Amino acid sequence: MTTSTDFLVSRKNLHETKFVETPVTVKPGQALIKVGHFAFTANNVTYGAFGDMMMYWNFFPAPEGWGRVPVWGFGDVVESQADGVKAGERVYGYFPMSTHVVVEPARATPQGFFDAAAHRQKMASVYNHYSRVGADPAYNKTREAQQALLRPLFMTSFLIEDLLADNDFFGARDVVLSSASSKTSLGLAYLLHQNRRGQVTVTGLTSKPNTSFVERTKYYDRVVAYDAIAQSQHDKAAVFVDMAGSGEVRLAVHKHWANDLKYSCAVGATHWDHMGQTGDLPGPKPQRFFAPDRIKKRNQDWGPGGLDKHLASAWTAFNASVDGWMKVIESRGSSDVERVYRAMLEGKAKPEEGHMLAL
Repeated sequence: MTTSTDFLVSRKNLHETKFVETPVTVKPGQALIKVGHFAFTANNVTYGAFGDMMMYWNFFPAPEGWGRVPVWGFGDVVESQADGVKAGERVYGYFPMSTHVVVEPARATPQGFFDAAAHRQKMASVYNHYSRVGADPAYNKTREAQQALLRPLFMTSFLIEDLLADNDFFGARDVVLSSASSKTSLGLAYLLHQNRRGQVTVTGLTSKPNTSFVERTKYYDRVVAYDAIAQSQHDKAAVFVDMAGSGEVRLAVHKHWANDLKYSCAVGATHWDHMGQTGDLPGPKPQRFFAPDRIKKRNQDWGPGGLDKHLASAWTAFNASVDGWMKVIESRGSSDVERVYRAMLEGKAKPEEGHMLAL
């Protein structure tokens, strides 16, 4: 029998955490994966903030009242009683903040397999797939950190850019992004800067201390501090992509652009502790963006492998650009995991840092 160390978070209070030791056994049809290093970003805070609403807590069961925050990372199969999966394989996918996880492999192909555990079936299948790194043409052993930190977020960036372009930016010619220093916003700003230069401009909204960092990435046409939104100049209709989830920021944007705001897209919650509506919102009603819906549409439009092909090309180019602004920091052990978790939760993590953790 193997013992897993699990990092648990209170579902009612994200500041309340604990580590527990959990015995795990492998039954016929199951495989045991030893979780290696995994990425922890502001996006993982969003998973916790929307844990109940979006069913993120369902992926990895925990004791009553507690949850295991999902993370993207790498792991090694250490035991398998499942067809098509062998011990020794290294995989990339969705893991808990734990040392081990038991999966029930199904639909195994040379490229990977899905976890068919009953508690995961109500969620989008994209989160249940584990890729065999040996069969992934985009895999680079020396850049596992960049893949775990950015690739899942970049898919969201890619899908949002695709949605906006597919709708001719809803008649707007400026794309306004909150939480401009977040990795999802940076990916989206990069795509807009590369693909739509001359068609739209990109405005980044961020906290005053982060403005210099956001400007250094050179992905944005202009950068505006949150407390300067009301005084900023604009001469174009805009769409708003809200990565922050702050009620105050959302209200400021809607008031400032008002009738010039053509579309408002709610994506993340990097400002999870300031969520909620703040007064009546002028302009369009915010629409929640759900990546799996866009994935389903493009799979239908582009056919088998079409989305992967488009995404891989965009990812390769973006991946080559990030070394200029991102510093990877590897940390290991329960104290470091909790330290990074709390820094991210409290908004104290530096935007240029990419944290890879392991228990």
